[in-house]
Amino acid sequence: MSAPPYNRREVYSWALYDFANSAFATTILAVIFNQYFALKIAGGEKGVTILGMHLHGASFFTFTVSISLAISAFLAPVLGAIADYSRSKKKMLLFFWCLGVTATALLYFVGEGTYLRAALFFILANLGFAAGNVFYNAFLPEICPDEHLGWVSGLGWAVGYLGGGLLLALNLVMLQYPQLVGFPKGFFTVQDCFFSVAVWWAVFALPTMIWVRERSGNTPSPEIQNPGSYVRIGFRRIYQTLKKIKHFRQLVRFLLAYLCYNEGVETVIIMASIFGAEIVGFNQQELILFFLFIQATAFLGALLIGKLSEVWGNKPAILLTLVIWLGVTIWAFFLGILGDMKKEYWMLGFLAGMVLGGTQASSRALQSQLTPLTANAEFFGFFGVVGKFSAIFGPLIYGVMIQLTGSLRWGILSLGFFFAIGLVLLMRVDLQDGKKEKEEAEQTGFI
Repeated sequence: MSAPPYNRREVYSWALYDFANSAFATTILAVIFNQYFALKIAGGEKGVTILGMHLHGASFFTFTVSISLAISAFLAPVLGAIADYSRSKKKMLLFFWCLGVTATALLYFVGEGTYLRAALFFILANLGFAAGNVFYNAFLPEICPDEHLGWVSGLGWAVGYLGGGLLLALNLVMLQYPQLVGFPKGFFTVQDCFFSVAVWWAVFALPTMIWVRERSGNTPSPEIQNPGSYVRIGFRRIYQTLKKIKHFRQLVRFLLAYLCYNEGVETVIIMASIFGAEIVGFNQQELILFFLFIQATAFLGALLIGKLSEVWGNKPAILLTLVIWLGVTIWAFFLGILGDMKKEYWMLGFLAGMVLGGTQASSRALQSQLTPLTANAEFFGFFGVVGKFSAIFGPLIYGVMIQLTGSLRWGILSLGFFFAIGLVLLMRVDLQDGKKEKEEAEQTGFI
C-alpha cells in the first residue's frame, strides 16, 4: 500500500500530539516533578523503606522510572502487533492518551510521604506517555509520502520542543511570578503544575484525535472473538516479528546503531542538569533557564536537520549530528579550558540543542524508510523498545563510570563511546539495499 497524498491539515494535526505530550517530558520527567518526587515525596537523603530496604529518595524515583520503562518496553511490541492486526492504531493512541492524561491529573493529589501513591500514578502516566508514542510514530508513513518523511518527522519534534518549553515557562511563572498573571505570590503549588500538564496534553492532542485518519492494516482475523484473543495474537506476533525482522538486515543494523547512540542522547537529557549543578555550579534558576534555552535551540535544530535530511538524506543527517555529539562530550570533559566554565556550558547547550531533535527526528524518518507500511506499528514497537532499553542502560553505565572514577567528567566522556560506536554501525547501513528489502517484502506479501 502506498502512502496517501500529502494533507497539510492532517500533518499539522499529527504534529500537535508532540506539542501536547512534550509537556509531560519537560515538567514531569525532566524539570519539576522528578526533583519534587525525589526530594519531597520520597524524602531525599532521609529516603523511604520498601520491603525492609532503605532507599534514598532519588534511588526510589530511579527505580520507579525503570519499572515504568520496563513495563512499556514489554508492552510496546505487543501493542504494535495488535494495532497492525486489528487496524486499531487510532483506538490504541486514544486509550493511552486518556490513560496518560488521567494519571497525570491524579499527580495533583501527591505530596510529602505519599511515595507509593505517587509511584503508582507516575508509572501509569509514563506508560500512557511511552506507549502512546508507539502508535503516534506509526502514523508517520501513513500521512505523508516518502520524500517528506524527514521534514514531517522534524516538524513533530520541533513543535514538541516548542510545546514542552512553553508550558514549562508557564509553570515557572506560576511558581515564581504569579503576579504576572494576576495572582498573589505563593498562589500556585507544584501540584497545580502537574495538573496543568494534564490539561495541556488533553487540549492540544484533540486535533490529532479528530483529523488524523488510519489507513493501513491487515485484514482482521475471524479468530478474534474477545480481548483475550488479541493478547494471544499479540504475543504470537511478537515471535513472528522476531522471525520477520531478521530478514531486514539493514533495518537490524540501523536498530543496533540506534541502540548505541540513543543511549548517549537519552543520558545527556537526564544528566545535563546534574552535571550543570555539580560541575558548572549552576543554581536552580540558571538550570531552568538553561533547559528552556535547550528547548528553544532544539526547536530550531529539529527544523534545520529535518530540512537537511530532505536534501542530503536521513542517514547523512544523522551522521552529522553524531559527529557533533562526539565533539560535545569531549568538550564537556575538558570544560573550562577556555577560562569561563559557565559560558562554555551555554555554548555546549546550544550545540546539543541543535542536534538533539534532529538526531531523533531523522532516526524516526530513517526507520520509516526501512519499514514496510503494512507493518509500521509492529516494527515501530520494536523501535520504541530499543529506545526504552537505551533509556534504562545509558544512565546505568554513566553511573558506573562515576562510581569507578568519582568524576562526572569521566561519566560524560563515556557517552562519547556510545556516539562513536553508533556512528560506525550507522555507516554500515546500506539504505538502498534496505529499501529493496522493504519493497520486496511488500510486493511478495511477506509482511
